Formats: sequence, C-alpha cells, structure tokens
Amino acid sequence: MMDERQGVAMRVELVEGDLLDQDVDVIVNPWNRNLIPWWLLLPQGVSGAIKRRAGTGPFRELRRAGILPLGGAVLTSAGRLPFKGIIHVAGIGHLWTASEQSIRESVRNAMALAHEKGFKSIAFPLIGAGSGGMAPEKTRAIMEDEFSRLEYPIEVRIVVYNGGR
Repeated sequence: MMDERQGVAMRVELVEGDLLDQDVDVIVNPWNRNLIPWWLLLPQGVSGAIKRRAGTGPFRELRRAGILPLGGAVLTSAGRLPFKGIIHVAGIGHLWTASEQSIRESVRNAMALAHEKGFKSIAFPLIGAGSGGMAPEKTRAIMEDEFSRLEYPIEVRIVVYNGGR
C-alpha cells in the first residue's frame, strides 16, 4: 500500500512470536473500556505479560484516561519495556467480547495515534482473540482487511503468539 502524501509504502507483516520481544517503536495492548480498575483484574494474556515485564506504571497512567469508547486508543509510557510507548485499545466491550466493529475501530484508532505521535513501527497482537473470545483466524482477517484500508508511513507487524517457542 502506498501513502501518496508521504511517498512511503505501509508494510504489514505477519510474524509468530512474543509481542513484547518485537523491535518496534510502540506496541498495542488489547484492553477493555477501562471500566474496572486495572488492579482488580487478573493478569492474563498481553496485559498480564505487560504488567509482569513493564510494571504497573503504564496501567496507572491508563486509569487516568477514564472510561474509553469501544475501539478507543490511549498512549502511555512503556514502563520497564524498551518501547517508546504502549497504545492501549478498548478492543473488548462490557461482556468481555470483541466484535468486528471493536477490532476495526481499535486498529484504526491505534494507527491514527501512532501516526500522530510520529512512530515509525508498531506491533499488534490479534485484538479480540483470547479474552475477547473471537477465533484467531477471524480476528486476523478483520485486522488485515482494516490495514488494507489505511495509508500511513508506518511499518506494521501483526504478532501471533507462539506460546514462547
């Protein structure tokens, strides 16, 4: 995909691995709408891994953002992780489920925020898979379709977790 304004192709790459081990400027954390205080939630999935490796700082910052609209995106610091930041997206709704709309809005808003902040590379997990209850293949197809509709001068990596292999 070519961004006419920038003259730079937006490259989307699919990789297997751990989101927290990617060599990118910023990562995306598939979060909830921020209705429940982060410290009441059991650490699981991407958010749990971030809490264990980054510390609680990014989540304390996130709480100050208040309740997020479905698909909303908020940038925080990366805590102890080596990234320039973490973009938290409200990819799951009230009943802890993801929808095509929540995934598309999360991708769109995260990319717009990354572009606004000048990031050159970003890594996404499969938003809506796992805690969101959507099949990974369906999540991936929705995300890839949404990326095909966007044009930003940013390298995108979709990271499929491989269980630490």
